[in-house]
Amino acid sequence: MPAASVRAAAGAVSFLTRIPVGRLIVVDGRDVARGSVLFPAVGAGIGALTGAVAVLLHPALPAFVAAGIAMACGALVTGAMHLDALADTLDATGAHDREAALAIMRDSRIGSFGATALALDLLIKVGAVAFLLQHGEALAVLVGAGALSRAASPVLAAVLPYPRAEGGPGSVLSGRSSSWGAAAGLAVAVGATLALVGRDGVWLALAAAATACILALLFWRWLGGATGDSLGAATELCETVVLVVAAGLA
Repeated sequence: MPAASVRAAAGAVSFLTRIPVGRLIVVDGRDVARGSVLFPAVGAGIGALTGAVAVLLHPALPAFVAAGIAMACGALVTGAMHLDALADTLDATGAHDREAALAIMRDSRIGSFGATALALDLLIKVGAVAFLLQHGEALAVLVGAGALSRAASPVLAAVLPYPRAEGGPGSVLSGRSSSWGAAAGLAVAVGATLALVGRDGVWLALAAAATACILALLFWRWLGGATGDSLGAATELCETVVLVVAAGLA
């Protein structure tokens, strides 16, 4: 495998997880952007980890407790990056204009909107996973949800501009995420979901796509593009919606 491909893969893993591959391979923003085609594969791996934890714990623990521990493991391996992004994005909805919203997103403190969003998001996800555990579908759905949700940010970054003139963490993807790479990653995510979940995977893919499209329109009108926080929030919300739809179909 060419060195550039190795760096791209390492960039995807180091960007989406806390796995310290960056200590072994030097990566930069260009590597992360090239590796965005692999985001769904990394997401599927994260989903497989959380799903395996939930399934292994469920015989000994109530479904809700097993699902909660699994979600905690997922947050640990990702550094809770998408949860943090969701909180920052929801806090920014209380701003009176675009500039204030962008400033709030850069504030590390969590306000009432962000705290409420985190609590509701985690509660809904744990409840959905607990229900899926009881129906024996948690592992496959979590893998699919992880893949589909991680396909969202490269697509949004490819179609939306970065709204800050001075740049920032979100600009790692914005302007660098290619349309073909985003499309390829999306195809991988959809294919994996269909293979694992079956016909219901179509509805999961449509749910993720609808969520991403709605958020793209909202970010465009509200912020004039997509920041790193809004891309992370889109990932988190897509995952939650997919889990809820899967629970409804179970």
